[in-house]
Amino acid sequence: MKIFLTGVSGYIGGSIATALLATGYEVVGLCRSAKKAELLEQRGITPVIGTLSDEQTLFQTAQSVDIVINAADADNPFVVEVLLQALAGSSKKLIHTSGSSIVGDRAAGEYSDRIFHEDILRPIRFEKVGRVAVDTQVIEGVVRGVHSVVMCPCLIYGYGTGVNTQSIQVPRMIEVARKYQAARYIGKGENVWSTIHIEVVGAYLLALKKAPAGSFFFLENGESSFKEIAEMIHSKLSYKGTAKSWTIEETVQEWGQEAAHFAFGSNSRINSSKARNFLGWIPKHSSVSDWLKKELKP
Repeated sequence: MKIFLTGVSGYIGGSIATALLATGYEVVGLCRSAKKAELLEQRGITPVIGTLSDEQTLFQTAQSVDIVINAADADNPFVVEVLLQALAGSSKKLIHTSGSSIVGDRAAGEYSDRIFHEDILRPIRFEKVGRVAVDTQVIEGVVRGVHSVVMCPCLIYGYGTGVNTQSIQVPRMIEVARKYQAARYIGKGENVWSTIHIEVVGAYLLALKKAPAGSFFFLENGESSFKEIAEMIHSKLSYKGTAKSWTIEETVQEWGQEAAHFAFGSNSRINSSKARNFLGWIPKHSSVSDWLKKELKP
């Protein structure tokens, strides 16, 4: 089986590619440059040089394979539409990667007890309308003859197995801690995110075989407040005192509005019992703090 994978040079996409190759799939990956193409070839991936804006490349490559996995830009409606057009009427699988910030709030470090699963009616922040619309378009691909599935992971930690080994949230927190000699969290730091180790790629392999057309899966295994994560980083880097609080305005200056409000200041709590029940997914790592305690070096 031949799979076309966007985002193959990224953290999630690269790790998915490694897992696919190990399972016996043939992987075709979109990349921007000859240098990246060489790196992919060394890993046994067939490169297709192009960008997410190269609609003809996307269309033709998607039509030439058995399955498409989109692990690139979760907010890009143009990519999704081209892929849906390419696969229309084929009953081929399209697996799209979203992210759990779709249930995020503008909490600025305050705690929320709301936990979402797929069947709960959830409020959608105006800032996340675009991503939700992309997810909906993928799911509704079934009426166009596409076996479409949306995978929605949360905060991912752990070392990737592809070209890019680093995730986003935890490495950025470590980077800022080193920069200021103190780990940081927003406000009270009591905002909670569900978390999942990069072993989440196993859920994608199961989805290839078991996910019903038009399905949506939250993916998590455990959760943590950002203050807990910051305190662990602070301790492991052997800094004096405790982690420090930032205002949301200070965080915007450091990371920008999107990251400050939705990657680090929000609550994003989900439940993945559906993925466990439907896919037979059994994740093993349950604590980002335990992982940091073991892996983070001063």
